[in-house]
Amino acid sequence: MEEDDLVATYAAEAKAAMSAEAAKRIAETVDPEVEKRLRETSLLSLLHTPDMVPALLSRLGDVRAALDGHGGGIAVSRLDWGEGAQETLDLVLDLTGACLSCGAAPGTLEGVKTDLEADAEVQRVRFDKALLDTFDELGREFILAHGAVEFV
Repeated sequence: MEEDDLVATYAAEAKAAMSAEAAKRIAETVDPEVEKRLRETSLLSLLHTPDMVPALLSRLGDVRAALDGHGGGIAVSRLDWGEGAQETLDLVLDLTGACLSCGAAPGTLEGVKTDLEADAEVQRVRFDKALLDTFDELGREFILAHGAVEFV
């Protein structure tokens, strides 16, 4: 087996193990029936309701385990209609709780963005620039240089 193949095999195994652990942790903290209902409900029908953020959380994958497990969450700072013929959302989000200023926040932000933008009703996810103020100078520089997210 080539070295690149071996690295790819180990990476795939590690990712599968982390996903399995994340799914297990999420399952321990959520009601599967409620999660299913929220996931299957149109986000457009939940605008400005108390179920909006739980519905967004229900659409997250592995990153949900990090948010839930570390006492964090998300909040909608602003939402607009996306551009185009279909009704879609352009979301500006913020992190809440223990996720603020966490060293893993850049990865968390990317995970939230990737998972939510996979939903057909979400055109774009950006983050509130006020979030940058919660990081120290080094963290702020790092997330601006290496984070694959946009702040507005």
